[in-house]
Amino acid sequence: MLNLYDTNSYKCRGMRVFRRNCIKCKLNLQFHTPTQLIDYYVGYKKPFILTCFHSYIRAMLLEVLKSKIHRLTVTEANLNYIGSITLDPDMIEAADMIEGEKVQVLNCMNGERLETYIISGERGSGVCCLNGPAARKVEPGDVVIVITYAQMSREEALVFKPTIVFPDPATNKLVK
Repeated sequence: MLNLYDTNSYKCRGMRVFRRNCIKCKLNLQFHTPTQLIDYYVGYKKPFILTCFHSYIRAMLLEVLKSKIHRLTVTEANLNYIGSITLDPDMIEAADMIEGEKVQVLNCMNGERLETYIISGERGSGVCCLNGPAARKVEPGDVVIVITYAQMSREEALVFKPTIVFPDPATNKLVK
């Protein structure tokens, strides 16, 4: 049984503060209520609990490359549309992307970077059309890179392998 009221506690603003050392680095942790201390011991780390840095590393999510379409040629730019990037469904599926997913578009011709979302075009057409305000940042014939990211823990990120697709820049068709 965990002894919450041992000699390693003191009063702070009328509340009892409990001290325990971190198991890994022996840093002194402080908890303002016995519930916080019990929650910490059973693995429920709350943001307001004073804890050592390595405890937060486990809870941190990293944003890593999920999928990438490398060097896709823009076929059209439609300013009179609400906004998004229209891609061939074959390309979307090959790159493990989904319709509505947030993407980052990198223009290799002028260095522009923008974020938008995917909508599906006609299957087999090789379409790559930037719509709405994004149309101002590209011209038909520009070569772009389309990237999606995913958030995952460090352990997952170390073993995760992103999907990278290299289409033919002349036709925007998948190269077998």
